[in-house]
Amino acid sequence: MNLEGLRVAITGGARDTGRLLAEAFAERGASVFLSARDRAAADRVAGAIGGEGFHCDLAQPDSVRAFAAALAARTDRIDVLVHNGAAYIEGADLGDVADDRIEDVLAGSTGTVLLTKHLLPLLRASRRPDIVNMISACGEVGHHRSGAHPAFYAAKHAHAGLADILSHRLRAEGIRVISLFPPDFVQDGPRQAGSDLTASSVVDCVLFAVGQPRDCFIREFHFEQV
Repeated sequence: MNLEGLRVAITGGARDTGRLLAEAFAERGASVFLSARDRAAADRVAGAIGGEGFHCDLAQPDSVRAFAAALAARTDRIDVLVHNGAAYIEGADLGDVADDRIEDVLAGSTGTVLLTKHLLPLLRASRRPDIVNMISACGEVGHHRSGAHPAFYAAKHAHAGLADILSHRLRAEGIRVISLFPPDFVQDGPRQAGSDLTASSVVDCVLFAVGQPRDCFIREFHFEQV
């Protein structure tokens, strides 16, 4: 797949699935702007793929606005915005996690809303804009199989609600809103039918959706869980 010339912004792009996404887009010719809480880590990945790294803490509105402003200063459009950044916490009971960590997880949802808001002008300037939401099966109604903390479930339901309404309201502008709801998955594995879903397969789904003709609005990816 040739994505030559696309300008792609990715949150949480310095490690794991975010890094794989950044590498995959860069390998296919896209210009990648990736952010992370750790600016040094973002710069390392960006340097390896020929992209540009930024600091962005989704739990801090000023940081989100600064990232959006930095992008606007460097490019006149964004073709693909990938919402990958999110804080993850485990715990079966609400009391398993301290208040500040719960606040951090839920504040990340606010950051995702704000970043979308502030980057919409750059997306609207694109001839083929896509918003990709890396959500989680924790954002599906009735899902209960993850060991994630209830606050993480709440954050992912908020992200799913944002994606759902934006898909409807931005459709008339030709902005595709693509959401993925993977179950708990592994970074590496054999990629066989009886094995856990791998990050590489999730990334392949993103590339597939982004690469479709503009009449094809793939709204959601849902996955069977082992």
